[in-house]
Amino acid sequence: MKKIYAIIMLSLSLITYKSAKAQDPEFTQFYANPLYLNPALAGSNICPRVCINYRNQWPAISGTYVTTSASIDRYVFGIKSGIGLLVTNDNAGQGTLKTTNISAIYSKQIQINRNFSINAGLQATYGQKSIDWSKLTFGDMVDEHRGFVYNTEETQHLSKKSFVDFSAGAVAFSKYVFIGFAAHHLTQPDEGLQGTSKLPVKFTGHAGATIPVGPKSNETSISPNILYQQQQDFRQLNLGVYFTKGALVGGLWYRNNDAIIVLLGFQHGVFKAGYSYDVTVSKLTNASAGSHEISIGMNFFCKKPKPRYRPSTCPSF
Repeated sequence: MKKIYAIIMLSLSLITYKSAKAQDPEFTQFYANPLYLNPALAGSNICPRVCINYRNQWPAISGTYVTTSASIDRYVFGIKSGIGLLVTNDNAGQGTLKTTNISAIYSKQIQINRNFSINAGLQATYGQKSIDWSKLTFGDMVDEHRGFVYNTEETQHLSKKSFVDFSAGAVAFSKYVFIGFAAHHLTQPDEGLQGTSKLPVKFTGHAGATIPVGPKSNETSISPNILYQQQQDFRQLNLGVYFTKGALVGGLWYRNNDAIIVLLGFQHGVFKAGYSYDVTVSKLTNASAGSHEISIGMNFFCKKPKPRYRPSTCPSF
């Protein structure tokens, strides 16, 4: 029944494809996937950084939405700029509908003064959306006694659609405070497999602060954060706080009328790992089983020539 429910959901979305607008997959460990959040964060760690992210949304509905991403970025002192590469793959309905994006990112850090810097970033993306028609079922395939036994007369349209996309963003930060803005899909590319379906522009605003607690040697801090996203009629407000003590990081977020997010992370040396769980509080509570997300990252050490460049103050997860 879970598989049938997933197929019904996907089929309904395809039936309304001509008038529907797509929505980007989301990650709730926003800062563990910095290039996906905002292209201006490319090179913000200065030294080389590798991030790998996995999200399984609504696992009780088999194979509904599974999203993975991998990125690498660093600051290149020779050109005084940050560069990054981001690969994202989204599977819906056990691979029935797939979207793969490969992005090259460039960012420039502008040091306003000793205490305040701005990063501005540009992102170019090559994307491909594909559908496996053999995994879809239609009403004319059903026999009331024997089930799915007939071949469909439905017309199969494109199986793949490629497109080019562009995004931009900026982040301003000091030692303890940051604020950022990003606009993805500026050209609103057409990713429709059946008719025209333009990808709406997604706007993201995020801000936060890092507040040290106790003696400096204690390495304890609290980081309140806010993140707002809008993509056409879809609006989302996230309010959260991180608590860091030594190598351990805990987080608690509230996503408007949708979920409470609990996070636990560990970071030591070049390695960090995090796990978060979205506790669904909407009407899908009993059917979805929430969402699981895992992040793995490596922040490598490097020699920083003078003048020293300021790393961003964004959280790790």
